Amino acid sequence: MSAVLAFVDIETTGSHFDRDRITEIGVITLSETGVENWDSLVNPGTVIPENIQKLTGINHEMVRDAPSFDEIAHELHDTLTNKIFVAHNARFDFGFIKASFKRLGMEFKPKVLCTVQLSRALFPEYPRHNLDSIIQRFDLNVSSRHRALGDADVLLQFWQRCIQHFGLERVEREAQLLTQHASLPPHIDQKLVEQIPDSPGVYILYADNRVPLYIGKSIQMRTRVMSHFQSALTNRKEMKIALQVKDIDWIETGGEIGALMLESNLIKQHLPLMNVKLRRSKDLCAWRMQPQVDQLTVPELVTHKQLEPGLQDHLFGLFYSKREAQECLLALAKKHQLCLAALGLEKTTKGKSCFAYQVKKCKGVCIGDESVELHNLRLATVFQAFKVKVWPYSGPIAIREGNSMYVVDKWCYLGSARNEEELTELTEEGIPEFDLDIYKILKKALVNLPSDRIIPL
Repeated sequence: MSAVLAFVDIETTGSHFDRDRITEIGVITLSETGVENWDSLVNPGTVIPENIQKLTGINHEMVRDAPSFDEIAHELHDTLTNKIFVAHNARFDFGFIKASFKRLGMEFKPKVLCTVQLSRALFPEYPRHNLDSIIQRFDLNVSSRHRALGDADVLLQFWQRCIQHFGLERVEREAQLLTQHASLPPHIDQKLVEQIPDSPGVYILYADNRVPLYIGKSIQMRTRVMSHFQSALTNRKEMKIALQVKDIDWIETGGEIGALMLESNLIKQHLPLMNVKLRRSKDLCAWRMQPQVDQLTVPELVTHKQLEPGLQDHLFGLFYSKREAQECLLALAKKHQLCLAALGLEKTTKGKSCFAYQVKKCKGVCIGDESVELHNLRLATVFQAFKVKVWPYSGPIAIREGNSMYVVDKWCYLGSARNEEELTELTEEGIPEFDLDIYKILKKALVNLPSDRIIPL
């Protein structure tokens, strides 16, 4: 045996390695000198849920007098040092142990071998590679399922069966390849990742049955996808993605602008399980504030039925609901001492001050202590950052990015084209529904875009 292997299994209070804690650790070391066992119950210092107690058989009574992880940390660290860390769905066990060491300020960076990946590499003809399937397939002896040392022993038996089938040299060769790519999830092949271009575009991570799990964008897709998997050892969300991902697709774009717009559209279309749910723009509203001479400027709420973003001037905000619009106006008024009565947010008798003035949070335009002109100016200044920009072109344009051209009109994304015929088709299809996320992407992108990349159509 050229390397010393540590077959590891843990039991925990749950799946969140930041919040949950380890309740049991089992390690079986395989070296040229033989096999050594090390195991310990661990007092998690927290509640063990009922369903976990039923699954593992580990209850509060069993761990009450057990050592905490802090008390066994150095002994465990010595047990695992200079060994290949072998586990089933290794990023789970490794992630928990690494996080536990990290809380104590201890580094833990072994080579990691996942037996799910090993099973997939050596036995690709089988559809399932979970531990129960492996136990049944190879008729392995199970002393205590869902107990740490018992499951670690199952992994040792599986390793020995692999050697019986393929010989030590072949198994160690596969193991060496897998430890070089240890950050990959168990169901993702290195060859698939190598096919992802390290160029701009959108990638889709799928769970079982091709259910979209996560959609992301990057100017270097392969690098970004790998960063998901590498971060899974320290980040809860990335771990959930890595444990569930079964397949990957990608769509190349000409650059970052195209990737941003495509990502926004695909997330709304497919509603991936792990993405923040983006809201659709059907019920948008905004404040309209026409400049007034010698009269108070009173914001008027324009709802989606009258709203034409990109065409109407003096619009401010763009909010997903009336409530959101009113909350924003109220918050800005309070922060900048604008008069709630003058803004139509508070009813008051003519000639009497608003309540905010009485508590010194209004400068008194309601009773003439502040001029109408000054209040209007302050209101306009506060809302300038929220101004909805009018579409600055006479019609649709194409944004050139790489070999692609993105057709947009009135802040709406019509699609991408590669030739004149496709450009014509897109401009004749009509304007789609205004999308606030696309508006924000385009508004930011057009500020610094060179004029030679913008083609009026």
